[in-house]
Amino acid sequence: MKVICTNKRAGFEYFILEKYEAGIKLTGTEIKSVRLGKCNINDAYVIIKNNKPFILNMHIAKYDQGNLFNHEEFRSRELLLHQHETIKLATKVKLEGLAIVALRAYFVDALLKIEIGLCKGKKLVDKREALKEKDSKRKIEKAIKDAQKY
Repeated sequence: MKVICTNKRAGFEYFILEKYEAGIKLTGTEIKSVRLGKCNINDAYVIIKNNKPFILNMHIAKYDQGNLFNHEEFRSRELLLHQHETIKLATKVKLEGLAIVALRAYFVDALLKIEIGLCKGKKLVDKREALKEKDSKRKIEKAIKDAQKY
């Protein structure tokens, strides 16, 4: 598995409740550009339209040798999920007010996969608590490391 890009802000902005692996429909120049690592999913999110999931705001840079057949950089791209997963996600988004966010993009063999997460937004207090926990873990690890020196 070769990771192309990750959304590091998603863990800070959201509580990730469930994770799903989805395929993605791409054109020829898009997949060539992704193989070169020119992909960004920091602002990417998923909507469900006509019982089909689409990823929006996923940036794939233009392919250098693509000339006339190049793609749009920010177009909406269809995700490939099972029908029961799509229905489950759509109902949770509609009833519980959750969001579907892209977490990372990676290759499995020759296929590009997108890991999406069903997420609940964090409030400012939750973000502060997460920072405190992260800081305390760092201090504990440093104290253990210092104790092992002696």
